[in-house]
Amino acid sequence: MEVINTLGRRKKAIARVYLQEGTGKIIVNNKDYKEYFPTSTLQYVATQAFELTDSVGKFDVKANLDGGGISGQAEALRLGISRALCEVDPENRLALKPKGLLKRDPRMVERKKPGQKKARKKFQFSKR
Repeated sequence: MEVINTLGRRKKAIARVYLQEGTGKIIVNNKDYKEYFPTSTLQYVATQAFELTDSVGKFDVKANLDGGGISGQAEALRLGISRALCEVDPENRLALKPKGLLKRDPRMVERKKPGQKKARKKFQFSKR
């Protein structure tokens, strides 16, 4: 099996994922994913696609993550892995799609408006 190259995005985070048959190693920016994602929640998010398709330990992942924060990067990685698993076996789509792992989350940060403190928060109103 050749290397499968996919892309995952979430907020400003971009994950370039390279998937190939192997022993289950996940390398993120030249570090082990457990070292890169310190909390167990983020580690679960990163490996969720493998657990749903019963392919834990069957594939090696090398990913380059760029931009955004750590949780956005974990979800971008999840989308990239999910897309790669669908390329390997179209049957995986049946397990991933109902859980929403193949949909790119469109939510982005709302821009700050002029004359306001933040996107929606206003400056304090003074009557006098």
